Amino acid sequence: MTESIDTHGLPDFIVKWVDVGIFVINREMEVTLWNNFMANHSGQSAADVVGRNLFDTFPELQKNWLKKKIDSVFILKNFAFTSWEQRPYLFRFPHNRPITGGVDFMYQNCTFMPIKNERGEVEAVCVTLFDATDTGISQTMLKQAMAALEESSNRDGLTGIFNRRYLEQRLDSEFSRCKRYGGIFSLILFDLDHFKKVNDTYGHLAGDQVLCEVTSRIMPMLRSTDVFGRYGGEEFTVMLAATELHGAQILAERLREAIAEAPIQFNNIEIPVTISVGLTQIRSRSEKYETLIHEADTALYASKEGGRNRVTTYALGMEQEIGTHH
Repeated sequence: MTESIDTHGLPDFIVKWVDVGIFVINREMEVTLWNNFMANHSGQSAADVVGRNLFDTFPELQKNWLKKKIDSVFILKNFAFTSWEQRPYLFRFPHNRPITGGVDFMYQNCTFMPIKNERGEVEAVCVTLFDATDTGISQTMLKQAMAALEESSNRDGLTGIFNRRYLEQRLDSEFSRCKRYGGIFSLILFDLDHFKKVNDTYGHLAGDQVLCEVTSRIMPMLRSTDVFGRYGGEEFTVMLAATELHGAQILAERLREAIAEAPIQFNNIEIPVTISVGLTQIRSRSEKYETLIHEADTALYASKEGGRNRVTTYALGMEQEIGTHH
């Protein structure tokens, strides 16, 4: 840079060369100042822009929004501000960050300042534009990381489906919603028959493979609104929103058949697997979501007692019939 610095003209020099966008708009929306930052990033020099209508020069600007913002400064005689989080950018300026940042244009924070004459009337508005791309990328990546962490904390490490903590949260919220506003949902609870024998006979890696394969067979049979998770070691839960017992019984039988119809392959070994299923639905007398878990578990126990590889629907008084408070 060969330009000499006159200390009396220092403010003008700073405005021209500071690494912040600065431009001034009069009441006719004409540009009266356009600094080097704006020129370098827009590709339009001060000579090209000054004296011209801002929106004629840059037709891609959000005219209705920006004009309203500038007019408010003229009318209220006060500062205004917009953050990249509210509106990512004012001008579609390129940025020099890696494309992996996922940002198409430079993120910008903008300040709108009234320029007043001696009588206190606003003659023009000075707009400063700060490059907030680094902040935006960092905050976006942080939010994505936090979301991924939250998601992973809700997932079972082996099968990738929801874990017990998340299942109980969803059960609690769905139960509360139905009790408050009315509605129905059903709960299916199933576990793998003789799973301990699988681990003891073929090893825990085989047991893990069985759990993952069971998950893979079940997933395609469920709706996006169904909540499927691993409730315990070999115990799984499916929460069926807006589903009565009849619909839950049909699905439960399909799940049972999908597991029983073919053995699971592990290291050239075929492992036959079946499931025992218990199901219930929310009732007007249900006092808490744990009641539904107890009912589905009781029905599951009845399936075990009845010979396994079957579906049992909970009925009032079933605990006394099977002689257990399992």
